Amino acid sequence: MEFLLLILSLFLIFISSELFTNGIENLGEKLSLSQAVVGSILASLGTALPETVIPLVAILFHEGERGTEIGTGAILGAPFMLSTIGFFLISLGVITGYFLKTRKKFEVHLEFTTFKRNFSFFLFSYSLAIFLPLLFPKIFFLNYLLALFLIFTYLFYLRQTFRAKSSNLELEEELHFLKFLNFLFSKKLNSKSLFLSLACFQTILALILLLKGADLFVENLETLSLKWGLDPLLFSLLIAPIATELPEKFNSLLWTLKGKDILAFGNIVGAMVFQTTFPVSIGLIFTPWEIKGLALVAAIITILLNLFYLWFLKTFNKISPYVLFLSGFSYIIYVVLIIYKFEF
Repeated sequence: MEFLLLILSLFLIFISSELFTNGIENLGEKLSLSQAVVGSILASLGTALPETVIPLVAILFHEGERGTEIGTGAILGAPFMLSTIGFFLISLGVITGYFLKTRKKFEVHLEFTTFKRNFSFFLFSYSLAIFLPLLFPKIFFLNYLLALFLIFTYLFYLRQTFRAKSSNLELEEELHFLKFLNFLFSKKLNSKSLFLSLACFQTILALILLLKGADLFVENLETLSLKWGLDPLLFSLLIAPIATELPEKFNSLLWTLKGKDILAFGNIVGAMVFQTTFPVSIGLIFTPWEIKGLALVAAIITILLNLFYLWFLKTFNKISPYVLFLSGFSYIIYVVLIIYKFEF
């Protein structure tokens, strides 16, 4: 029964995330925002909501060690999964799109300044969040200061992204609720006030459903981890992020197939910047934030991968699809390490 409820909660999370993303992307299109803003901020915030809400609910509303471990695992698992499976799916999208002739060139098309900025912000924030508490353990006042600093870092990132130059938006998808009304009344509704009302209603409804789905997910994840005798930290580090980050991965794969790499990469790296600021701040304030063992290994893998991609981007002004296969190999290695840990 718990497993079925877990699946139901994930389905609810996916649907609400799609509704939220669709709503803010339409607002972005109406406001004539750039690809960098829509991909790195609007789309990433929308699709990052599931893996953001889950640790918040686990930490703030599920007391005890297991709730804390699930929350910490979900926070660390988000950038790890995006850096491994997320980037790997982009490489598959480029290769598949090229052979299906939906792409003209066998390369990843990126805006150099946009992604240099994204990678740099992510590495700076994430490295501070992981290594500063390790160097100065159990100094909780320092954790509070770091949490506040990370939040201001993300606000500065938003400012820089909005002010930076970027190409025009490629994504144009009609609001889901508006499409439903057009189908229901068999005619095109073009009222601007109706559009804004529907967009706001769709976004608020999506947030309510998302919170309920996250609460249901955490509750059943705790029950299953106890029943199966699994470490909830590692269980949430692997299972929860794979499931809850499907919106980013699926959107990025589709965009890459169509040659819209700026949106695809922006969705993933922008979500990573957000995940290492606001959710990490919650972890720093409301948990002991002791990163060790395989959780620390996941964090180090994430940092090394992104350091390598930033170096590659600076050196060659591009990222090869084959280079991104390194992300897939890194994930496989980590899974092997976890299996080894469980068996021995």
